[in-house]
Formats: sequence, structure tokens, C-alpha cells
Amino acid sequence: MAYEFPPLVPGDADVVARRVAAVLQDAWQRLADQQAAVLAALVEQGRAPHIVARTAEFQAAITDFQQRVDAEARAFVGRQLPHLYEQGAQAAAEAVGGRFTWTLIHTEALQSLAAGSYADFLIRSQEEQRIAGAFYRAVREAARREIPLLAAGNTTALQAARSLAERLAAEHQLTCVIYRNGARYPVQAWAEAATLAKSAVAYNAGTLNRAREAGVQWVQAFDGAGCGWTSHQDPDKATGTLRTVEEAAAWPISHPRCRRAFGLRPDATIEA
Repeated sequence: MAYEFPPLVPGDADVVARRVAAVLQDAWQRLADQQAAVLAALVEQGRAPHIVARTAEFQAAITDFQQRVDAEARAFVGRQLPHLYEQGAQAAAEAVGGRFTWTLIHTEALQSLAAGSYADFLIRSQEEQRIAGAFYRAVREAARREIPLLAAGNTTALQAARSLAERLAAEHQLTCVIYRNGARYPVQAWAEAATLAKSAVAYNAGTLNRAREAGVQWVQAFDGAGCGWTSHQDPDKATGTLRTVEEAAAWPISHPRCRRAFGLRPDATIEA
């Protein structure tokens, strides 16, 4: 059941990720419910004017969907990412006996992270809107061309209407995130994994940029025992290893839901 969410409050990465996932799932579900209502109208009503009215409601739902996703994405990148970036930078500052302030290197890094993260959410939202728009146009066309040809009130007409609804539902699926390779993921699972990944990247960016600021060249990686450096299956295991700041910046995480973090090692040298 759809419900309203309070404003996002920055905090624990897992808690915020679950909240963002729930909000995005709710937005997707509202749109999918409106699609289901249109399909039901095709089968149950079979009258073009009624179906056109339902599609008008669906079109309004597309706009509402875009606004909901946009608002949550902006809240996440505007509140949670700065919070996590600052946490990472403060931890790094404490390791070298310094303090953290929002100097230019940090504000520029955060702006880049926020822009990239927002763009990723926007791309997914736009793809869903594209599919929804195609469905809207297909139903409008069916109402104009196919539905008037169905004989009203007999079994053949009902079967034809059901067949039309099933075809439209199969061709315009709104309940999953679809990747370029055709893989499908439940919206909530995708949103939670994506949010956790961006959260980890933001925290580690704060750590590594503060290390640069302090002139520290080496960090120690902390990760799952089996996690590889560039992917989970990479035989080059990450945890416990020393890496340059630049290496760490290139691979702040290696996979979705990665728990990688870095500790500053100002004592480390190339020889070590």
C-alpha cells in the first residue's frame, strides 16, 4: 500500500539505503498499479472512452513518479552523501592528528560525487518513464484502432481483450529495473544495492582526499576476507593489503554492497 515518507535524515548507511529503496519501490509500485488499472479497463470495460480516461490517469501517474524519484534522489545526494563524505574525512583527519574542514578539494569532490550519483538515479527514472510512455501510446492506439473492432459482450471479445492486455503487459513491464544485458532486478533490491554502493564510495572519497591533503601516500584496505581488489572474484584479495591512495581511489569498492574501507598508513613506504 502506498504511503507518504518523512524527509530523509542523514545517518547510518544501511538504514538510509533501506529507506531510499522503500521510497523508490513505492514510487515504482504506484506507477505499476496505474498500469494494472489501465489493463483491467481493457478487459472489463472494453469501451474506448473509459479506457482513454484511465490512460489520462496513467499519464498523470508518470509525472508523479518522476517527481517522487527526483525528490528522493536529490535528498540522498544533498544530505546523505555529504554526511558520509565528512565522516570518512574526519576519521582520516583523526588518524594523522589533524582536523577536517570543507576546503576546495573536498567541496569539488563532493559536487562530482553528487552529480554522478544523481545522474545514475535519473537515468533509471528516465528509462522507466520511457517504458511507461510507450505503454501509454500503445494503449491510446489500441483504444483508437483495436478496441472498436471487438464484438461487445461475447466470449470472443473477452478473449481478444485479454490477449491484448497480456501483450501490452509483456511488452511494457514496469516492475523491474532492466539492464542493457537484459538482466532484471526487483526495484527495491536494485535501489538498496545502488544506494549502499554510492554511500561507500562517498565515505571512502572523504578518507582518501583527506589523506591526499595530509600528504599521506599509502592506505591499508579493510574488506571481506574473500573480496578481490577489482571484483569479488579477483584473486588479488583486498583486505589487509597496502595500496597507494591513487590505487584506492581507482577502486574504492569492487562490487555492489561492498564493505571496503581504508585506514591511513603515513608510516608506510615503497620499500615496506
